[in-house]
Amino acid sequence: MTAETKIVPASGFDVERIRADFPILAKPVYDKRLVFLDSAASAQKPQAVIDAETYVYESEYANIHRGVYLLSQQATVAYDNARKKVAGLLNAASAREIVFTRNATESINLVASSWGRANLREGDQVILSQMEHHANIVPWQMLREEIGIELVVIPINDAGELVWEDYEQAFTSRTKLVTMTHVSNALGTITPIAEIIRVAHGHGIPVLVDGSQAVPHMPVDVQALDADFYVFTGHKLYGPTGVGVLHAKAEHLEAMPPYQGGGDMIATVTFEKTTYADIPQKFEAGTPNIAGVVALGAAVDYVEALDRQAALDHEQALLAYATERLSAMNSITIYGTAAEKAAVVSFAIEGDHPHDIGTILDHEAIAVRAGHHCAQPVMDRFGIPATTRASFGIYNDFDDVDALIDGIARVQEIFG
Repeated sequence: MTAETKIVPASGFDVERIRADFPILAKPVYDKRLVFLDSAASAQKPQAVIDAETYVYESEYANIHRGVYLLSQQATVAYDNARKKVAGLLNAASAREIVFTRNATESINLVASSWGRANLREGDQVILSQMEHHANIVPWQMLREEIGIELVVIPINDAGELVWEDYEQAFTSRTKLVTMTHVSNALGTITPIAEIIRVAHGHGIPVLVDGSQAVPHMPVDVQALDADFYVFTGHKLYGPTGVGVLHAKAEHLEAMPPYQGGGDMIATVTFEKTTYADIPQKFEAGTPNIAGVVALGAAVDYVEALDRQAALDHEQALLAYATERLSAMNSITIYGTAAEKAAVVSFAIEGDHPHDIGTILDHEAIAVRAGHHCAQPVMDRFGIPATTRASFGIYNDFDDVDALIDGIARVQEIFG
């Protein structure tokens, strides 16, 4: 493959038709075609998702699970149907295993606060990896400060892959939980999550999986993985902000104490005693993001209607093309060269700060991420303060990659 020869898009995947579904991509930036390469931070929204959220507020809005009037009943049905759609997306055993939160961060905090406080004691160990997002580090550090647990960090190699031997040897009698990313947001590394879970379960240890970067790119079957907890966030799956998902095995949810108290998570309340609702309502205190949940259901419908293998093949072709073209340029280092990667490429240009790179690219209407990507331990591992990250979604095409390469050439021209 050369700079002049692009990979043919996956058969059956019409990226131009997909792009037409996303109205923001038709809006010029600086009078130029928008090249959006920051889907790992937050993906753009198709018209179907925008319409779904608008429809709730225009035609079907009321509070849920409380009203006997028609609008409330319609809103309740729409909300509960979205839960069923998410359960189907993950192949959960039951919709009862799906808890709606604000985002993946809150989902992890829910597990840390509820399951963690109920099951972890001073000296207990939680295993995680060096490539975790801050959302899968800080909640466990907070428990460390509160309870006195220990964090066991599995290193990554120069390619950004988990050092497998260290993981296998990390388990002790004090190990109580493994919490690991499915796909690294900073490096794109796809972890061998099925094997990670298999090994942990062989020691009788439950596993939490941060699937925020996996669910948008690949089918996820939580029953096949046998994940105890699996979290993701709606806004990376072409859905709205303010909606996250916690999947947990029913046996865990039923044993866990409530995360927050208030309306809708109760069965009865007196000043002497409160009894709690059944799962998943036990973990959904107060009025939720009703319209956002319904719109997340629309995002699931949109993604499920795609040929997901063709979409994955298309993203992988973009990744391969971008990697080859970047590798052919002078003074560029790519961070994250794992054999198994999602459509994320992080790089540095010798002598140029990522923020300067991002600013110049912005004026070429190219949106990339510049910084530590909420993964400072990853940056520390490679001895760098930050990278520039281009991340692809279903709406990106090869012209976007060419624009990125031309933009980088412009950066190098400016900085000499």
